[in-house]
Amino acid sequence: MVHTHQISPNTLILDRLATLIATPHQLELSGKSRQLIQKNRRYLERILSETDTAIYGVNTGFGKLCDISISQEKLEQLQYNLVISHACGTGDVVPPVVVRLMLLLKIQSLSYGYSAVRLETVERLIYLYNHDILPEIFEQGSLGASGDLIPLAHMSLALIGMGNVYYKGQKMPVGDLPAEVAFPPVKLQPKEGLALLNGTQFSLAYAVWGVTQAHHLSQLADLNAAIAVDAFQCQLAPFDARLHDIRPHAGQIETAATIRNWLKDSEIAQMEKHSIQDPYAFRCVPQVHGASKDALAYIRKAVFTETNSVTDNPNVFDKTEAVLSGGNFHAQALALPLDMLAIALAELGSISERRLYQIISGERGLPVFLAKNSGLNSGLMMLQYLAAAIVSQNKQFCTPASIDSIVSSNGQEDHVSMAANAATKAYRVVQNVERLLAIEFMVSVQALEFRRPMLSSPQIEAIVGQYRELVPALEDDRYLQPDIQKTIDFLRTLF
Repeated sequence: MVHTHQISPNTLILDRLATLIATPHQLELSGKSRQLIQKNRRYLERILSETDTAIYGVNTGFGKLCDISISQEKLEQLQYNLVISHACGTGDVVPPVVVRLMLLLKIQSLSYGYSAVRLETVERLIYLYNHDILPEIFEQGSLGASGDLIPLAHMSLALIGMGNVYYKGQKMPVGDLPAEVAFPPVKLQPKEGLALLNGTQFSLAYAVWGVTQAHHLSQLADLNAAIAVDAFQCQLAPFDARLHDIRPHAGQIETAATIRNWLKDSEIAQMEKHSIQDPYAFRCVPQVHGASKDALAYIRKAVFTETNSVTDNPNVFDKTEAVLSGGNFHAQALALPLDMLAIALAELGSISERRLYQIISGERGLPVFLAKNSGLNSGLMMLQYLAAAIVSQNKQFCTPASIDSIVSSNGQEDHVSMAANAATKAYRVVQNVERLLAIEFMVSVQALEFRRPMLSSPQIEAIVGQYRELVPALEDDRYLQPDIQKTIDFLRTLF
């Protein structure tokens, strides 16, 4: 069954976006949005027909060329030229899930009416989304100011009958689409090309995807930590609520409570422990995971606000009869959160690698590398190498993009956010942390095999039982790459 999502000027919550990512939906404009779009468009057309007022990007050039007036008969050509001249991206192709989000978020931004595009143009974007016709967009090119110009130009090419698209998994020129989904090119009218290209929807699409994934990864990190605490026979005192009540960071309190819940009724947890204090990677889980949770709360707030914003320029206000030029396209409000997203998640991966390192080190009654016949078997030795390589790569990806700026447009655009670079880096960190958590899960669950017949908590043992149906315990060395992918796939089904 295909569900319908109504695009409206009302608040679009991130949980709703997560649902739209996960399941197929058809989009439609609400009556309110249709009315807003048409009213502001009529007002703009009236201004253009009754006055010769210079309006940036509507009857002037762009960027440094903003002082050059464009004659009435060339306004349509101006918008066409804008799109084709800006479609010069390169690098990796943007993943389909991000392209879908770009379309959705651009439609949402246009639904408020302040961009003054025609209803026909918005409906054509909806047509692409509903038929899963995804423009070919490239990662590189946006400075995160004046909007994500180059990626959004590639998104917009399809509307004017140019560029490549992906349909049913096949790449093809948009003009070669099968007859049942082919459509005539849109002839962009004044301001429409500018409204399509201005905006933060490229960076925002990555941010939306990232925060939806981050919530799941944070849950997995807590589960992993709980299993690791039992696998390494750690003390429970570091998770006592009394400790966290006197340092009441919300994420820290939440993490400690989560670990306690995971380990409730664990036989291993109730055993007498011989260590007085455990390594930080176990003992400080509430403080480290909790700090990432608090950072993610800030990031979600920023992304939520941007999702429900208008980020092109200029904007048209028919009620107050004004066309205002400003800087809502500047993506600094996303660049900082996207950098923080990468850092917050990388820390979950970093402490995860430290836990698995301790577990395979031959301490606390566990065999070195969790091998049953060491020497002949290497056990899980190389999983730590793998994790270390990924953690190191994450460190490189976490160099902030938002502190950089390069002057563009001959000095007109003299401070840019680099949010797009922050976005594509964060995307890779999200993927890497998912892999790191899968590796730690493999190691910790293998360590539990050496604690038998003692059991962890019923809830953890239930998850381990499901996992063991897919990935058996390691008896002798075997090819581990398929196990890693099976583990990633399994963990995606949790929560």
